[in-house]
Amino acid sequence: MLLVFFVAWLAVLDVAHAARVKRDCWDSGDCSQLEKLNISPSLLEAANPAKTGLLPVVWSDDQQAYYSVISVGNISFRVSLDTGSADLWITSSACTTNACRSLPKYPLTYESPSFVPVNNNQTSFSVSFADGTAASGYVAREIVKLSNLTVANQAFGVVSNSNVTMGSQISGILGLGFPRLSTLSDRVVNATPVFATLSQQGLVNYPLFGLSLTRNTSGTLSLGAIDASVVKDVNNIEWNPVVAFSPFSTERNTTSYLQWAIPMASILVNGTVIAPSPTYPTAYSNNSLALLDVGTPGIYGPWQDVSRIYSAIDGARLVDTSSGGQWALPCDISETISFVFGQTNFTLQPSDYIIGPTSGDPQLCLTWPRASAPSSDGIDWQLGSPFLRTVYSIYSYGIDSKEPPMVGLYPLNNATAPVESPAQVSALLSSASATVATTLPNYLLPTPSYTTPAFIFNTSISASIGQIVTSDLATSTYSPILAAPAANLSAIPTVSPSPTLLTVVTTDGSGQVITLTSTAATASVTLGVPYGWSASASSRLHAPIVWILLPCLSLILSRLTSTSY
Repeated sequence: MLLVFFVAWLAVLDVAHAARVKRDCWDSGDCSQLEKLNISPSLLEAANPAKTGLLPVVWSDDQQAYYSVISVGNISFRVSLDTGSADLWITSSACTTNACRSLPKYPLTYESPSFVPVNNNQTSFSVSFADGTAASGYVAREIVKLSNLTVANQAFGVVSNSNVTMGSQISGILGLGFPRLSTLSDRVVNATPVFATLSQQGLVNYPLFGLSLTRNTSGTLSLGAIDASVVKDVNNIEWNPVVAFSPFSTERNTTSYLQWAIPMASILVNGTVIAPSPTYPTAYSNNSLALLDVGTPGIYGPWQDVSRIYSAIDGARLVDTSSGGQWALPCDISETISFVFGQTNFTLQPSDYIIGPTSGDPQLCLTWPRASAPSSDGIDWQLGSPFLRTVYSIYSYGIDSKEPPMVGLYPLNNATAPVESPAQVSALLSSASATVATTLPNYLLPTPSYTTPAFIFNTSISASIGQIVTSDLATSTYSPILAAPAANLSAIPTVSPSPTLLTVVTTDGSGQVITLTSTAATASVTLGVPYGWSASASSRLHAPIVWILLPCLSLILSRLTSTSY
């Protein structure tokens, strides 16, 4: 038994030493020590894993948001992911409103060693949302970790007042938009958003991130790479240039990027084409724009498009005009709705766009899309999680002077698949307890009329789709791999979820190939609490004996693994 333990211990030491050598190769480019271990550099991943991150993405219990766990000041928090905003903000212990009461909070009495005040915590910030909720506080800086990616001195909002309610103990929002969209950037110098910082400092393999959304806990957010467990063939990704926006009035004198908005080619209802009708046809060369927004739990479009979608479906009924337009359809619907981007149809089955049966009439189901009033920015469509669950979406940040931002869409639904049967849809709705507590009106609702607001951008400074700009994007030290005509899709970095921390293949003197694998345990974190700290005592606790012994064990391992191989 002792011999077996000793052999296993030697194997662990081999893995630890190989990991150190491999890390040296990745970090410094010195791979000379690999030869002594008979490890071929070709066995190493093409992408440096130190420059990629992969975070689990979970659907919140109220089904209104998708969240990941990140670390702010070495304290873990759940943050809602949002491609429609750009700032990171976290609820702090200073917030005592009802919305904050039960949330894990950033503990201000902890006195984190990496916390950096901005203007003595006197620089205020505030954010507001379409539903009338808002959060406010002040700006500070902290170390932020996303998987194995670290951003030092990241500006974030310390929330001291909020009426924003979020499920699943979500403590804040991680905005993944462009710097121009940032509230903090307007208030503080060099306060770029988190992903902008990663891209502008060259901290990721490539300036892109990918999102896989599911109805459970199996989604992923990949940073610097795409999730190879979802994208099986990169050639099936439909790449769409992002729209550049002119300045707001006298905001600046150059065009830049603002939102993850792309042109929509057309809409299909069971194969019947509906041509989008943009609110401002001259603004974007008669293109209708769609914003890809993971922070929106629905699908919204302009009245002129949405009403025509439901006119093409038998039994459709307008049931609410209090905040836009809500339709209901027979729950046994057998139509598909497709949004066409580029040359690809992205198809929603009934289970994708049905919200749920109404309690007042269980034979009728509320559905997406909903109609919305005209928006002064010209973005007519807002495609949130019901659409994004049907695709793997990739957001390429663009490279200064070299490559425009692009959105890649990889279809997860087969556009030619048979329509789901009513029994399949009914089973899904029943399992999800999707009944909506509402009573439908017993009369026909009139179609509301809207006045188109003035276009908000300064059209004297031209903007275009896919425009290459000189600043605000990723550092120009990146070499473009998506820009035509020399696009090299095979060079897109990939990462895969795996329980394996490290796999090292070695060949001994007799030529026998040996594979050593170290397996990761599932990480367990306590939200909102620094390790070894008591909020009541406002001090650090004595560490358990195992943590006292760990440095000693680390020293022993260091000495053993420094042995020449």
